[in-house]
Amino acid sequence: MRSLRYGFAALVLTFAMSVSAFAADRAKLQDFLEVTGFDVALESIRLSASSAPEMLGLQAEDFGTEWTRLTKDVFKTEVMHDLALDILERTLEDDMLTHAADFYATDLGQRLVQAENASHMKEDDALKHDSGEAIVAGLERLDSPRLDYLKRMNKASDSAGVSIRAIQEIQVRFLMAAAGAGIIELQLEEPDLRELLSSDEDVLKEEIAASALTGAAYTYQSFSDQEVLEYAKALENPKMRHVYDLMNAVQYEIMANRFEALARAMQSLQPSQEL
Repeated sequence: MRSLRYGFAALVLTFAMSVSAFAADRAKLQDFLEVTGFDVALESIRLSASSAPEMLGLQAEDFGTEWTRLTKDVFKTEVMHDLALDILERTLEDDMLTHAADFYATDLGQRLVQAENASHMKEDDALKHDSGEAIVAGLERLDSPRLDYLKRMNKASDSAGVSIRAIQEIQVRFLMAAAGAGIIELQLEEPDLRELLSSDEDVLKEEIAASALTGAAYTYQSFSDQEVLEYAKALENPKMRHVYDLMNAVQYEIMANRFEALARAMQSLQPSQEL
């Protein structure tokens, strides 16, 4: 993880400084979000709000009916959509945008987007996990090459390896914001908190890899082995990798931004929802 407090903002700024002269215009970006399904991926960020109370050792029910209202207000689709456009307008080169959009505009690309959108917005994580695990177990028994294709897809779509750093960064920023808002009392300073969260990095890495594999197995179960391989190869293209590195950075920065806003907004809960 980056040592800066706003690690993903710094990463996005690095992209901006290097490619701003070639960034795409906003109209093209609107189409890009839709054709790639990134708009739905952003909308699905609100589903991650359910994990926020757990970071504080609580449950959403502890906040009463106000919790649903609060999360809907903080994780407004329009707000996250505009944040993404603002960043991508300064960072995503036009030729990179065109390369990714052209692939996702194909028949296979649109079918992939439909499957990914459906998976993003499915709230029953237990069903996705259990179904994905069963599929992976079946593929392992068959010694199917599909497993390697799925792993290649996951590696290519996170070629910068930011997932672990992202989870840690979001946790730190949310907990620090919650402490700053008086929601919780932290006994650790920020550097110590970062060190604590990074202590189980190896375990987290294995958990993320396993979760990504079961998620991919579930999401792409209706596609043939050849189509999965074709997608893996498309994601391994250097231009597509660059696009995904940037989109991952943008998505995680928006998540961290919204979790910080959520911590501040929790101050508005009525006395009946106090911790």
